[in-house]
Amino acid sequence: MVYKLLILEKDGPIATITLNRPHVGNAFDIFLMNELDAAIREVGMDRDIRAVIMTGAGKHFSTGIDLSLFADLGKQAAELSEEQRTQAMLDPEDQTYGKGTLVATVLRIANMNKPVIAAINGAVVGAALGLALACDIMIASDKARFSMVFVKRGIVPDTAGSFTLPRIVGLPRACELILTGDTIDAAEADRIGLVNRVVPHDDLMKAARELAERIAKNPPLAVGMAKAALHSGMAGTDILEHMKHEVDLQEKLLNTEDFMEAATAFLEKREPVFKGK
Repeated sequence: MVYKLLILEKDGPIATITLNRPHVGNAFDIFLMNELDAAIREVGMDRDIRAVIMTGAGKHFSTGIDLSLFADLGKQAAELSEEQRTQAMLDPEDQTYGKGTLVATVLRIANMNKPVIAAINGAVVGAALGLALACDIMIASDKARFSMVFVKRGIVPDTAGSFTLPRIVGLPRACELILTGDTIDAAEADRIGLVNRVVPHDDLMKAARELAERIAKNPPLAVGMAKAALHSGMAGTDILEHMKHEVDLQEKLLNTEDFMEAATAFLEKREPVFKGK
């Protein structure tokens, strides 16, 4: 697929997706939502990609949903190109809820076996914050700003924001952020544990890349299963059942070439070379 509203770059094992509507703060219209869903699906299926970085062009990560979408939804849908219509439909076997929307993208990020790092370069608002919360790791520029603005618009959080936010910062802080719709800066986001770390603005992409590279050096099967185990553990309530699940995953990994390579490389005192097998 040819992307017009985002930039997809693949450099070795790292894919970087840059939202590219800077003239409107990278706000999501139906076209950008469709392209992002397609891009996430593409990198998820690419065996050579082991980690993904998502960021925004210009001053902002994304200011959320483009409000013109609600006035022009029918018109925008009619203007989707044949390629975009085909991509929105994807293939008959893809039954992802909300295909071609941010809802589908959130589900794909949660279910894909590759970590996604959100590099927050500026404002991240509303549905865009829900999208960022769905990512596995968030690194913020010191110029970043965060807002769950929904209630100020007379609506409730979507893109799983009311599901993910309390799991990250705790219920009381999530209530404050969602029920006030207030904006917080990067320092406050760091203080309450909303982001993994804050870095100087000019160092943001370097920091995200370095982290992605450290992850990508690890065996991809183990990384993918570890991510899945973390999500399963957060959703579960039974520690015994979760430990049984961990044993099942461990048995699978003990029979992989990557496990044998890790053990052999350790004994031979060399860097391992993992193949995802």
